[in-house]
Amino acid sequence: MENKSQTEKVLDGLERLAFGKVNDAIRLAFAEELPSLNVLSRMDLFNVSLIKRIKGGGVEVQFFDRQKALERLYEYASAQDTRTADSLLAALTGADTDAV
Repeated sequence: MENKSQTEKVLDGLERLAFGKVNDAIRLAFAEELPSLNVLSRMDLFNVSLIKRIKGGGVEVQFFDRQKALERLYEYASAQDTRTADSLLAALTGADTDAV
């Protein structure tokens, strides 16, 4: 079993939100009847933020915001690029990495 850091787990989750499939959620939203608990437990509903039964008999499904997940991934990548560039500059100049 792979031991991931908290940061890696968060990044994995953000990637799933940004790029994950929503097929099961769409299938659920358009189902004429709610599936059994056994079927529901096997569905990938990671991207779903809310499932609500509507009085008329339908189901409302809301998803997490993909754009926000992408923005967070971009912010992290930008911060990593800055740290990498600072470390390289420090190594090349012989400067203290905390001072850069």
